Amino acid sequence: MTKAELVAKIAEKAKLTKAQAESALAAFQCAVTTELVNDGKVTLVGFGTFSASKRAARTGRNPQTGKPLKIAAKRVGKFTTGKFLKDLDACKGSCKGKPANKAVEKPAAKAKKK
Repeated sequence: MTKAELVAKIAEKAKLTKAQAESALAAFQCAVTTELVNDGKVTLVGFGTFSASKRAARTGRNPQTGKPLKIAAKRVGKFTTGKFLKDLDACKGSCKGKPANKAVEKPAAKAKKK
C-alpha cells in the first residue's frame, strides 16, 4: 500500500476529505518522530509500540567490491507489534467499515457562547 492509498483509506473510513486525512497522517508522523527523537516511545495499546533503538558501530562490506567498510553507530526507529497484530489471521474482519473510535461518528459538540 502506498501513502496515497493509505490516505484514501483513512479518508473513507473516518469520513474525511483526502486533504484532511493527509494532514492527520502527517501530524501523526510528526508527533511520533518528535517523541522518538526525544528518546520517548509511543504505545498504541493492542496495536504496537514505536521506540528508538541504538545500533552499535560495525564493519560491513561493500557489495560491489567486497572491501570492508566501517558503519557508524546510530539511533533508528523501531516498531514492536502489539497483541492484536501478533496473529494476523485473528485480525481478519475486525475493521469492516466501522471506525475504531465511535466519537468519529458523532458530530462535535458546539462550543457555548459566553
